[in-house]
Amino acid sequence: MPGNTDHIDRALLRALQADAGLSQRDLADRVGISQNACWRRLKQLTARGILQGSTARVNRQGLGLDLVVFVMLRTRHHSADWLQTFRRHVLTIPEVVDFHRIGGDYDYQLKVVTQDMASYDRVYRRLIEGVELDSVTSYFAMEAIAEGRPLPL
Repeated sequence: MPGNTDHIDRALLRALQADAGLSQRDLADRVGISQNACWRRLKQLTARGILQGSTARVNRQGLGLDLVVFVMLRTRHHSADWLQTFRRHVLTIPEVVDFHRIGGDYDYQLKVVTQDMASYDRVYRRLIEGVELDSVTSYFAMEAIAEGRPLPL
């Protein structure tokens, strides 16, 4: 792993990906280092931008967010101004949980999580307002086989 990250750092990161709610003492015990060493390493990983806060994983179905849509976008515009406007626009839509610029037949891929088809239609209408897009293609997920997997460390 680049940036002088050793096996202890990777063990800390694996443990945190599995359970970010671990106390520092439990994390140190799990990795086999002292609590002070654990604290120093976490501080270094944070300062280097490798560790970026902690979040809770939320069960989307438990909240009625049953529809996952992968939206593929193509545009004819590639100017810096258009890109900035487009990025700002997409980031105002909370249902867009992942947003990537990609290579290949499409220019962008979005992952949209919402309640149902009517909710997605509202997201779609909001997405296409205010920015000119060449094409929008939606793929509806039928089953989530693996979601939010940890990074391979």
